[in-house]
Amino acid sequence: MEIEQIEETTKKQGKELFGICPYVTTQTVLQGKWAILILYQLENGPVRFNELLRRIDIAQGTLSNQLKYLEKEGMIRRNVYTEGVLRVEYELTPIGEKFRTVLQSIEKWGNEYITYLKAKHL
Repeated sequence: MEIEQIEETTKKQGKELFGICPYVTTQTVLQGKWAILILYQLENGPVRFNELLRRIDIAQGTLSNQLKYLEKEGMIRRNVYTEGVLRVEYELTPIGEKFRTVLQSIEKWGNEYITYLKAKHL
């Protein structure tokens, strides 16, 4: 089988497994290299768009697209406040809140891997 055929089969299987396989489903929902960092930034409560931009140091369009995608997938909620000056905040939804334990596991593993890397390079 040629490499192109293997890649096409894998893509097709991934689409077919969305909503069935927990790994494919999670990978699909968290696509985009900024998804986990955005969810991490929202872990402690609502954050305004410009504050997310500042914290993550990401292009405005990229952040906007990633937020729209995470909102579409039900991970975050966009709140628009019109009293006074218009402001928009983003926060985790109930299913997004459940991702906190995953974030904590990622942080723990990440710190362990950083320790491993430091020891490896000594």
